[in-house]
Amino acid sequence: MAAKECSIPFSGTKEQEAKLREVIASRKNDKGALMPILQEAQEIYGYLPIEVLKIIAEEMDIPLEKIYGVATFYSQFTLNPKGKYTISVCLGTACYVKGSGDIFDELSKKLGIKGGETTSDGKFTLVDCRCIGACGLAPVLTVNDDVYGRLTVDDVDGIIAKYSE
Repeated sequence: MAAKECSIPFSGTKEQEAKLREVIASRKNDKGALMPILQEAQEIYGYLPIEVLKIIAEEMDIPLEKIYGVATFYSQFTLNPKGKYTISVCLGTACYVKGSGDIFDELSKKLGIKGGETTSDGKFTLVDCRCIGACGLAPVLTVNDDVYGRLTVDDVDGIIAKYSE
């Protein structure tokens, strides 16, 4: 399956690139350095755009396909910039049985994005997760560090409005 192109253009700075190259140079000869380099690259840029993956591939002499495979396998990495607010809807069993799928669909419709995407204004990113450990509050979603429980589809507009100001 092909990766969805990010609609937000990459705008890395020379300072970010210099810092990335410094990180790579300092770890280049370490065994198992790819994961820490990807983590630090994501800290520098906020995400891992293809341009950054290419730099890592060139500097590490590792095929781009391998780096892309690692970056897409681990959920800690993102290839697209995140919005100011990340809305994470739990789709674990307890939450799903109590309607979190409908809540996710309503958020997707209201925000005009699919899971894993960010609104064009950069305000919201919508993601799903499997369990946040608040099953007694099912269905649950988080907006950054704020937790909302015992939700219904009717709660979606109020939650979006709270962060739209």
